[in-house]
Amino acid sequence: MSAGSARVTVWFDGACPLCRREISLMRRLDRRERIDFVDVASDDAVCPLDRDELLARFHARENGRIVDGAEAFAAMWRAIPMLRPLGLLARFPPALWLMERMYRVFLRVRPTLQRLVAA
Repeated sequence: MSAGSARVTVWFDGACPLCRREISLMRRLDRRERIDFVDVASDDAVCPLDRDELLARFHARENGRIVDGAEAFAAMWRAIPMLRPLGLLARFPPALWLMERMYRVFLRVRPTLQRLVAA
């Protein structure tokens, strides 16, 4: 399987309205069905890590390696042709560093955004 056709597993917080919206969009963009989406909030979810760890940060598995944060988003993006260039950009260390800093800012405002989306 080539790098462009590798399967990716994504663990997401299905109890988070913001996360559900984003994953809904990613499912629509994943026309080649290369991503396995796992709702960590579901009782029947198979989780390779502690559930609280998976809920605290976005996680993905690409080529057998579990990654988190911006690197996990980049892995997911690489599996979607339209977003692949952005995912490939994240392989450039300064770009990934910047994306991770942006992700950490997002994590701080996530609770407020969740409340706004749920309202």
